[in-house]
Amino acid sequence: MVPEVVLELVEDLKSKYTISTICDFIGVPRATYYRWKKQGARKISELDLQIIEICNKHKFRVGYRTVKAWLKRDYNVKVNRNTVQKIMQKYNLQCRVKPKRKVKFAGESNIVVPNRLERDFIASRPNEKWVTDITYLPFGQSMMYLSSIMDLYNNEIIAYRISLNQDVTLVLDTLRDAVKNQNVEGVILHSDQGAQYTSYAFQNLAKEKGIITSMSRKGNCLDNAVIESFHSTLKSEEFYSQPREYLTNPIVVEKVENFIYYYNQIRLQAKLNYLSPIEYREQVA
Repeated sequence: MVPEVVLELVEDLKSKYTISTICDFIGVPRATYYRWKKQGARKISELDLQIIEICNKHKFRVGYRTVKAWLKRDYNVKVNRNTVQKIMQKYNLQCRVKPKRKVKFAGESNIVVPNRLERDFIASRPNEKWVTDITYLPFGQSMMYLSSIMDLYNNEIIAYRISLNQDVTLVLDTLRDAVKNQNVEGVILHSDQGAQYTSYAFQNLAKEKGIITSMSRKGNCLDNAVIESFHSTLKSEEFYSQPREYLTNPIVVEKVENFIYYYNQIRLQAKLNYLSPIEYREQVA
């Protein structure tokens, strides 16, 4: 534990408990406590407090580069990233993320189209290139599925749906949300070869809207790496890195919705000059 935190804690509790009891409870030898007290508590610097506040605010989802960006943005503080990293290590504030492999849905193919995206994940304007995928949400009372569509121009999630079933209706509803009230003629929409995307219903809806579909090669997850990375980040940061608890399906839905709002509106991305996806789109517009 950090010496100044131990000294402050003992000071607060010593009127109710003996110092030995407090030290035993927090796992710090009494001799260590007295040595720290003799040396004197080091005052926590303002920079330390700012970094602690940023990491807590973002639920330990951000690394030291992004914390550096938030320091400049929120406090107008410019500091070397190595300094930020050392302070985060000092207080154990590093990203608490556990990567999770995604399980693919296997189904019968109907219409398979070429890989037109070819791992070119850079777009020069909105509605030029979209990517889409479905991921499992095994966190509630029953299995649920998240279907998302991302615009590669600013990595914004422009449409998503959550369902108890990973059928074609799920991807059709997601696509209808994405195309609502806008001209999407000529958009490249990239997916894997899941049965939902190779279905006649999905391909016909895309064609009807003037969308050009593209598909990953079989068994090649890197062909759709950006959207898969987003889904992995969502599950890692919102579920796997948090304390285990019983979640109802409505709570899972709420957590996913909150994360997507955070991702689109607040989360800074290095690719976007440390702006959030929506900030980047609005600033460039």
